[in-house]
Amino acid sequence: MSEQVDCVVVGAGVVGLAVARALALQGREVMVLEAAEAIGTGTSSRNSEVIHAGIYYPEGSLKARLCVEGRQRLYAYCGERGIAHQRCGKLIVATDAAQRGQLQAIARKAEANGVHDLRWLEGAEARAMEPALHCAAALHSPSTGIIDSHALMLALQGDLENAGGMVVCHAEVQEAAIRPGGVWLRTADGTELTARTLVNAAGLHAPLLAARLQGFPQQFVPQAFYAKGNYFTLSGRVPFSRLIYPVPEAAGLGVHLTLDMGGQAKFGPDVQWVESPGDLQVDPVRADAFYAEIRRYWPGLADGALVPGYAGIRPKISGPGEAAADFEIQGPQTHGVAGVVQLLGIESPGLTSCLAIGAHVAQLLA
Repeated sequence: MSEQVDCVVVGAGVVGLAVARALALQGREVMVLEAAEAIGTGTSSRNSEVIHAGIYYPEGSLKARLCVEGRQRLYAYCGERGIAHQRCGKLIVATDAAQRGQLQAIARKAEANGVHDLRWLEGAEARAMEPALHCAAALHSPSTGIIDSHALMLALQGDLENAGGMVVCHAEVQEAAIRPGGVWLRTADGTELTARTLVNAAGLHAPLLAARLQGFPQQFVPQAFYAKGNYFTLSGRVPFSRLIYPVPEAAGLGVHLTLDMGGQAKFGPDVQWVESPGDLQVDPVRADAFYAEIRRYWPGLADGALVPGYAGIRPKISGPGEAAADFEIQGPQTHGVAGVVQLLGIESPGLTSCLAIGAHVAQLLA
């Protein structure tokens, strides 16, 4: 006999927790099922921890809209909850004159997305802000920041639980089916649930769960691709107080410099297409390419200063050589299945967008 639950969210990463919180604050009974032993152990704990301004994404895309809205919500939420964060700003740099046109195109895209605070800097102005920097020109984004992502997730979990919701770990969903009474689920330990509402926020495993959901129209399930991002940390002090980003590359934002809340500098992520979402080892040999990339904007990087850090996997639904796909947030309005929301391809800027995604899903299900 399966237990009846109003709403099940699969995945206790930052997006799943934000969605569960939004639903619980509407008065819904919410249970979050997480396969791992703790919240936020997947993509949510293996990223740059950057609060993005909303600069790079195609005009009118969900990424653009939810990032700009999410950034505003996130800064307000961090202020209310005392979550460690810093609005440190970033510089997007053209390392030679040939990239100035790309930088101008980025500025136009940002303006179209509602990011109105970017400032153009000539090379000398940028170096006055960051003397160790080499560039021909730069864009200054004052509303870019950094955040303690785990503290954020603990706050989201706290709000969820205060509203009567719960998180269950060690609860991998192994079977699921759409039935007349709702969505039937069976977890690895044999527990059976029937949910009136199912939100698939399983991150890297979301396409697999969507494909596993019996009775769900399979034409709405995209192929999963895994783009690994390796990070190297800097041994020693960093001479920058802001984040430094090169002009973006095809599959990511280039090997950029970010800082954590403790002031530790890290570089990455690069883009390495892999077969498995479990491929998380950092190959020290990849540092050679990192040195070359970083020295384009920081020529003073010393030999031997980079130490293998960690790796994360982007949960992509577009493959090598393809344009980056938008977030796919499929509600009943899209696929016709009552009470089911699929969150697919929620890569960067998913962390920044999490509260806006939560509000969007709650609205889809209202």
